[in-house]
Amino acid sequence: MDAREAARLLKGVREAALAGARPPAPPRPEIAESWRRMMAGGVHPDRDARSRMLSAAETEERRHGSPLREILPVLREGLLPALDEALHIMVVADADGRLLWREGHSSILRKADRLGFAVGADWDEAVVGTNGVGTALVARRPVQVFSAEHFVSSHHDWTCAGAPVRDPRDGRLLGVVDVSGPLATMHPATLAWVSSVARLAERELRVRHLESLERLRAVAAPLLARLPGRALALDPNGWTAAVTGIVPAERIPLPKGFGPGRVWVPQLGDCTVEPLPGGWLLRIAEDRTGTAVTRVVLDLSRAGACSATVYGAAGSWAQELSPRHAELLFLLAEEERGRSAAELAAELFGDPTRTVTVRAEMSRVRRHLAGVLTHRPYRFAQDVEVELIRPQDPAALLPHSTAPSVIRARLGRKGAEGPSVDGWGM
Repeated sequence: MDAREAARLLKGVREAALAGARPPAPPRPEIAESWRRMMAGGVHPDRDARSRMLSAAETEERRHGSPLREILPVLREGLLPALDEALHIMVVADADGRLLWREGHSSILRKADRLGFAVGADWDEAVVGTNGVGTALVARRPVQVFSAEHFVSSHHDWTCAGAPVRDPRDGRLLGVVDVSGPLATMHPATLAWVSSVARLAERELRVRHLESLERLRAVAAPLLARLPGRALALDPNGWTAAVTGIVPAERIPLPKGFGPGRVWVPQLGDCTVEPLPGGWLLRIAEDRTGTAVTRVVLDLSRAGACSATVYGAAGSWAQELSPRHAELLFLLAEEERGRSAAELAAELFGDPTRTVTVRAEMSRVRRHLAGVLTHRPYRFAQDVEVELIRPQDPAALLPHSTAPSVIRARLGRKGAEGPSVDGWGM
C-alpha cells in the first residue's frame, strides 16, 4: 500500500489501541510495546509536550564529552549525500535522547524546528512519545516509526528510522543516529540503511580503539622490559596492551574508583598502579617497594615542541603537548594550590564564564596524563614534584599564546639568562 493508505490504516490502529478496542490490524511488536509504556507513563496522545532545551553551552559541553563526535565523519559520509534528494535530515542524539547534531535538507530542518526536533531538544520516549530516537534507546535496537505509529498525534506527518550506537570498548550505549523526514518520503529500506551506517560507525570506534592500544603498547613495552616480576599495561577500559610475567588476558575488569596507588584488582590481586599516556601500568603483588608518579618535567623551552615528561618507579615517559595543553599545564605549574575552571578561563581567555571550553580541554589533558592531574580544583596530583623549564628568552614563552597570564609572564621575566627552571614539591 502507498504511504497515505498506510497512514490511514495506522491511525485506525492507534485509535483502537487508545480506546481499548480491537484494531483493524495489530501494531508491530516494538510499536505496541512502546504504546503500552506511553499509556502507563501518562504521556498525552494529543498534546505536544517538550522539556527544556539545552543551552548552547550545555550542548557544546555534551558534544565535547561524547565519543559520538569521533564518528561524525562516518555518519555524514554514509548518510548526508542522499538526504537532500530524499528530503530527510540526519540527527545524532546522546544516550539521554538529547539531540546534539542535526544536518540535512534546509526546508526539512525548518519543518523540524516547528516540531521541536532541534539541537538541544529532549527526544526521550517518556517526554515526546514513540519516536525513532527515544524508542531506539529504550529498545536498544533499530526502530522505524511511521506516521501514526508515533504515539503523539502532532508527529503523524513524519517518518523516522533510528539505530543505536554502542561503544565497542565497553558495550555502553552512546546514543542514536536517526534519519527523519515528512510522511511522503518514507522508504522501506531506510531502516536497513541507517542500521548499516551505525555499524560502520561502531567499526570506526573499534579501529580507533585498536590504534590507541598500539600507542599504549609502544610506550609500555620498554617499561615492562625493565621490570622484574609480573606487570601489565591496560587502557582506561581494562583492555590489555602489553604484559610481562603473566599469561595475557584480552581484558581485565577494573574496580570502581580505579586510579594510581595500591589497588585490589579481583582478577590480579594487590597491584601498584601508575599512569601511562592513554592507560595504566599495573605491577602485581610481589613488587611492594615502588611508588606512583614522583616527578613531572614541563618543558616549554622550545616553541612548538612543548612536552611533559613523567617519572615513576618503572622509568619515565614523555607526552608532546598541544599549544592549548601547554598553556593549561603552565598555569597549573605556576600555582601550587591549583585553579578552578573559572580561574583557568579568566587566565586563558580573560573571560571567567568560558568554563565549558576549559573543562573539555582539561578532560583531554587528564586522559593523556592520567593520574598526574586532579580536579576540584585542577592541580598536579599530591606528592608530585613539578619542574617547569622556560625558554632562554622570556619573550619566547609560548609565543603564539594570547592568554593574559602568559603575556604577563613574558613581560615579567625579561632579562633572565639561560633556560629558567622553576620547581616545587607537593
